[in-house]
Amino acid sequence: MLTPLPAQPGPGEWVLLSYRLPREPSGPRTTVWRRLKRLGVAQLSDGLVALPADARTRESLEWLADDVLAADGTAGLWVARPATLAQERALAAGMAAARAEEYRSLTEQSREAADGDSTERTRALRRLRAEWRAINRRDFFPPPEREAAAVALRDLAEAAAEDGSPVAEVTEAAP
Repeated sequence: MLTPLPAQPGPGEWVLLSYRLPREPSGPRTTVWRRLKRLGVAQLSDGLVALPADARTRESLEWLADDVLAADGTAGLWVARPATLAQERALAAGMAAARAEEYRSLTEQSREAADGDSTERTRALRRLRAEWRAINRRDFFPPPEREAAAVALRDLAEAAAEDGSPVAEVTEAAP
């Protein structure tokens, strides 16, 4: 008797936010745009964004939808699956590419700061660690550039530690 092959896993769930804001005043539009960028959403079209579905992403987009409604806009929250794995891979690849660019920038800034003076290194280390945490919060599909950024940040921390900086504690768990 033949045993059936296990089914290929299908696309996962995504939470989508459909929104529309009035053109004027422009403040709420700018605020929403900045918050979407901070969340690392995939832009599907004008006024339609997506994130992999979990409790955190759903809650974040629910809050954003409430803010859109409070600004006299319209908003709808949806949970959906891409029709194909190829569509989901394309979404994930786009999100990973955006994070890869952020990690490349962080790597470059870390290396530049390591060549600076002691005060510069300490200040940059604090700022870049905060940036690292922010990128990680929106990094759903980690690209290879993540590890290079971690190494560059650890190198910066080691350089600052040589200066005797108290913020330069180097740990294996995080840059």
